[in-house]
Amino acid sequence: MSFAQAFKNFKEHIPLEPFHPASFDLIGHYNARSLTRDISSGLTVGMVALPLAMAFAIASGVTPEAGIYTSIIAGFLIAILGGCRVQIGGPAGAFIVIIYGIIANYGLANLMIATIGSGILLILMGLFKIGSFIRFIPISIVIGFTNGIAVLIGLSQIKDFFGLSIDKMPADFFGQMSAISAHINTVNFYALGIALVSFLIVRFWPNDTSSRVAQWKRWIAKIPGTVIVLIVSTLAVTSFNLPVETIGSKFGGIPQTLPSLQIPTFDWDNIRHLVGPMVTIALLGSIESLLCARVADTLTDDRHNPNQELMGQGIANLVVPFFGGIPATGTIARTVTNIKSGAVSPVSGVVHAITLLVVILAAAPLASNIPLAALSAILLNVALNMGNWAEFKRLRRMTMSYKTTLIATFLLTVIFDLTVAVEVGLVISCLFFIYRMNTLTKVTQMTLPADTPEGIEAWRLQGSLFFGSVSKLSHMTDPKRITARDANKVVILNCTALMNIDNSAMDILATYLRALKRRNFELIICGASGHTLHQLERTGIAQTLGRNMVENMFEAERLARELLRNIA
Repeated sequence: MSFAQAFKNFKEHIPLEPFHPASFDLIGHYNARSLTRDISSGLTVGMVALPLAMAFAIASGVTPEAGIYTSIIAGFLIAILGGCRVQIGGPAGAFIVIIYGIIANYGLANLMIATIGSGILLILMGLFKIGSFIRFIPISIVIGFTNGIAVLIGLSQIKDFFGLSIDKMPADFFGQMSAISAHINTVNFYALGIALVSFLIVRFWPNDTSSRVAQWKRWIAKIPGTVIVLIVSTLAVTSFNLPVETIGSKFGGIPQTLPSLQIPTFDWDNIRHLVGPMVTIALLGSIESLLCARVADTLTDDRHNPNQELMGQGIANLVVPFFGGIPATGTIARTVTNIKSGAVSPVSGVVHAITLLVVILAAAPLASNIPLAALSAILLNVALNMGNWAEFKRLRRMTMSYKTTLIATFLLTVIFDLTVAVEVGLVISCLFFIYRMNTLTKVTQMTLPADTPEGIEAWRLQGSLFFGSVSKLSHMTDPKRITARDANKVVILNCTALMNIDNSAMDILATYLRALKRRNFELIICGASGHTLHQLERTGIAQTLGRNMVENMFEAERLARELLRNIA
């Protein structure tokens, strides 16, 4: 068999997602008015992205230009190849603790390999249509790890916010707490002052451009507060020569050049240890990007393609490491800014990338005096906005399963890492789901009409018979009941209210049927439909029963009387 034929057969059995980015839909439907709106929104979101890209990169343990390069390259690729028309891609706050931990444990070179591997995983996830299943992750898990990551981001910024003399912050929670407590007496009050003023500016800067507010506020709101923070803090440091750590003092400034191609060294022995980080980046990237796309859908009355979005994200993460970039995903804050600025298509994402490229080529030297305290204030605001803190207040009104899953995921994210948190959260959710379905499943003996002769019994099966609830069948199928002297010779199973039945339950029913046959007893099944009927036919039980498969209890009772006479 040729490769082409083998691939054709594979596609017939496992249909793949066709590659069709949202940008392809622009062909023949784009006009000058849309271009004007996209250029305007792209310029705006590009200015918003600049300080965030640098702040995310520095907090992740890499140079500020790595964040800018990621915003340029990944932002361009995600816009062109993604499944959402208005999504803006780039480095994200959710990745900070993940990237910092990978660099601390494996080194920067291995972060590049892990990012490339996560890109391949994302492409495969989109290709095999796994994007549609990401939405099935319980919201309690999403809120739990999002709040946990927000806490870790805030904790990681305490060093620069207070100007503490810590050479290198540890990657783990307890290590960070220990380092902060050991150096709390090294506060730089100049850095703290810059951080506090920067935080207040970015926190309370007007951002409402609607007609409800005064015109001067609308004009001010068009300038991002983060850009004002960079300008004010940089002028303060330059004018007064303040003794605080800056981008220039820590990184030597930002190079005024295009990113150069970097080929990572692949060590197959090392790659085995990077499977966990690859999966973590891919999982977090897929959740973040698809959540962002859903937010975009609600604001634009549009509908994204989740599988194409994952493929676009995957290609971006496959490419950016070769140019010194870090993991990228869809970013909610920049996407919302893009939409509110009037974006209508992926062109705005392209303009955003070009804007950042022009800035780094024309104004990179101006970034040398940007204080790290100002960037930490920006990230602290990101952490506060990122967390869904009101959900903790609502917990007392929520179910035990929701509380347990959310709190466990939150604590595990903070204390251990995201992968462990999501895995344990999913296990807890599944256990509670199994318990809930088990309580909804009932196997009860029915009361038959008074004129029903002795030797006939009927059981009603309700809910979902699966591996977690098969114990409900134990009394009905107890061999002692079949072999007893007064055992009923005809058994009716009413499956009208049975939603589904899995292989574990089917195996028990098949064993029960064989036990009845050995005693020359009869089994009648009535009301089976949908999944239950399909399972009975697939396992051959329906064929074995033949005419003993009936539609309702009336027919079942009539047939039971007939069969009882034949047995007697």
